Amino acid sequence: MQTGLYSNNKLAHMSSIREHGPVMKSGTTMKPDIHPDYHTIKVVMTDGTEYETRSTWGSEGDVMNLDVDPTSHPAWTGGGGQLLDRDGRVSKFNKKFGGLGI
Repeated sequence: MQTGLYSNNKLAHMSSIREHGPVMKSGTTMKPDIHPDYHTIKVVMTDGTEYETRSTWGSEGDVMNLDVDPTSHPAWTGGGGQLLDRDGRVSKFNKKFGGLGI
C-alpha cells in the first residue's frame, strides 16, 4: 500500500476536485469582475502633510482628509489626558501598586 503525497486516496481526491470545481493552474487568469478596483488616491493628514496611496476607497484621484491620524491620536502619541479618579479607584491602585517601579 502506498503512503504519502501520491497515495491512491490523494490522487482520487485530487481528481474529484478537478471534476467538481475549478483548479487554478499556473498561467490561468483570475475570475473577472470579482476583484476590487484599486486606484490612486491622495491622503491628507491632520497636520496637512499629503501622500498618495492605492486604495479601494472612493475613485481615482479622490482626496481622503483624515480627522484622526497617528500624529494626533492618543493611542499612538501616548496621550496627554488625565485619568478621572472616580471613587478614589486610581489613588487606591497607585497606593497598592505604586512601589513596583514599572
